[in-house]
Amino acid sequence: MKNIIVLISGSGSNLQALINAEQQGGLGGHISLVVSNKKAAYGLERAANAAIPTAVRTLKQYKDAGKSREDYDRDLAEFIASHSPDLIVLAGWMHILSPAFIDRFPNKIINLHPALPGELDGAHAIERAYDEFKAGTRTRTGVMVHYVIPEVDKGSPILIEQVPCKEGDLLEDLESRIHSVEHEILPRAVKQVLQGSTD
Repeated sequence: MKNIIVLISGSGSNLQALINAEQQGGLGGHISLVVSNKKAAYGLERAANAAIPTAVRTLKQYKDAGKSREDYDRDLAEFIASHSPDLIVLAGWMHILSPAFIDRFPNKIINLHPALPGELDGAHAIERAYDEFKAGTRTRTGVMVHYVIPEVDKGSPILIEQVPCKEGDLLEDLESRIHSVEHEILPRAVKQVLQGSTD
């Protein structure tokens, strides 16, 4: 059974989609650990409810000790490497990983990003897409799962799906449509990567 480690920062709705897929036999691996960089992340409860071990590693502990982000990333990589992951999934992980982490796991880290390749890299992608839609310069956005490289949201896409912006949309409508696609596309991408097919 392929070993999956999921990194989260928040509510964990995409983690829940992965848990559901595993329980239905559609993930292609086993989630053996969930790591959060926020103590209050609700995703930790989702993991506990599914009997998945959890760990919390906050950057603040390192900053308070006068250590760097690279120190944090290096130690996090060491900790995760000790669990022998076949795949690391960033599912709402809101900490930009440095090469100190990424270089330990070549082609083993994937990320979910609510935008299409080459568009709206970085944070607040849904809000930025909505602002452009309201300004009349965007009619669609999308979701991608991609390999993680040091350049934020620039790694090779694994799966891509367009999401339309519809007349009369509120931000919440677009967010809901995007999240529905995320919950469908992320488990598919995990299974595809673990089966060794990314075409």
